[in-house]
Amino acid sequence: MGGIALLGLPTDRGSSYLRGAATAPAAIRAALHCGSSNLFAENGIDVGAALVDAGDLTLDGTPAEIDAITAGVDAELAKGHRILALGGDHAVTYPVLRAVAKHHPGLSILHFDAHPDLYDSYEGDPYSHACPFARIMQEGLATKLVQVGIRADTAELRAQAARFGVVTVGMDRLAELPTLLPTGPVYVSIDLDALDPAYAPGVSHHEPGGLSSRAVISAIQALEGPVIGGDVVELNPTRDVNDMTAMVAAKFVRELAGAMLQSTRG
Repeated sequence: MGGIALLGLPTDRGSSYLRGAATAPAAIRAALHCGSSNLFAENGIDVGAALVDAGDLTLDGTPAEIDAITAGVDAELAKGHRILALGGDHAVTYPVLRAVAKHHPGLSILHFDAHPDLYDSYEGDPYSHACPFARIMQEGLATKLVQVGIRADTAELRAQAARFGVVTVGMDRLAELPTLLPTGPVYVSIDLDALDPAYAPGVSHHEPGGLSSRAVISAIQALEGPVIGGDVVELNPTRDVNDMTAMVAAKFVRELAGAMLQSTRG
């Protein structure tokens, strides 16, 4: 098995409300290599030895990005790497999964977010950052989707969750999460607005009452099946405070990489 490709996806074409997530990959990399920390995950693995910086894809802000992202991810997977994508907005998860699912059929998804991102279309765009999981489930790219931290639901989104058999773990159900975690192969998608804004002010959509950083880390560490890929999305550096959110994103990158490497070691 090759390394873990750290692939930047600098786009916010699919964003609603605010732009800014396109500048996130550089901010996450800077935080990841900040001298205030190191590249060890909490499970004791030096993830720096396995991370392969694949740079950023060149994306043009048009719908053609969807195919470009899928092709870029597929190219890294063809080298024997696993993928750890740095968004960008959450629209990137759909084209990433189009590639990953070809290499890992039958995968499950663990998704942290304030929003289900299950709209069939949002503001006339079926590929908005509010829609990726509708596309993923519609196309059968995952067999199971567990969404954690949801607290900005609507009647339409609840209907979509029922349609696709989504396991929704709202803030009132966190105590049940250990029994609801998906088994492998598992892809982990972390939208930083899953966190309470106190932990992650640098996002476009502040939704109070969210998860702590520790809750996300603990869930990642509790996964039993192999973690085969993941993404960290929706950092908006223009709203960050003293790089707080970028540092949280970098922490999640380390813990995801650590979980992926732990899976390999068995």
